[in-house]
Amino acid sequence: MISQILTYKEVLDRFKKLLKSNKLKYTKQRELILEIIYSNQGHFTPEDIYNLIKKRYPDIRLGIATVYRTLSILEDANIVTSISFGAKGKKYEFGLGDHHDHLVCLVCGAIEEFIDDTIERQQELIAEKHNFKMTNHIMKITGICKDCQLKKGSKIDI
Repeated sequence: MISQILTYKEVLDRFKKLLKSNKLKYTKQRELILEIIYSNQGHFTPEDIYNLIKKRYPDIRLGIATVYRTLSILEDANIVTSISFGAKGKKYEFGLGDHHDHLVCLVCGAIEEFIDDTIERQQELIAEKHNFKMTNHIMKITGICKDCQLKKGSKIDI
């Protein structure tokens, strides 16, 4: 489990400033999108976020386009990060927590988070060797998870 570094109030204040600096108005719908990502561990498609909000707040007026636009704003500001699944779209997660990397199953789409100090150090050494000032990195290891490997009779074409 990855921990949150900032309180929700701090993140919300940052989000409100971000909206104001982009000449966008703060709305309850936009805040709910942020809240869902902040308060739920995991990786969510825009549709997942939309459905969670509609389930919890059935009377709120919200369009899927608002979810996509808000996620784009949040991602540009590094408040959320995404993992791309090519033609299948993206999954988003809170981006201001502890740094971690991902194992992504190509069969079922499961995502497992991990932290490995050896990998982190190796990336720093590579950047240093190439006289490159690293500011961030994203690692996604793709393959087949244990559960999918154990499924009898499942043909796995990669």
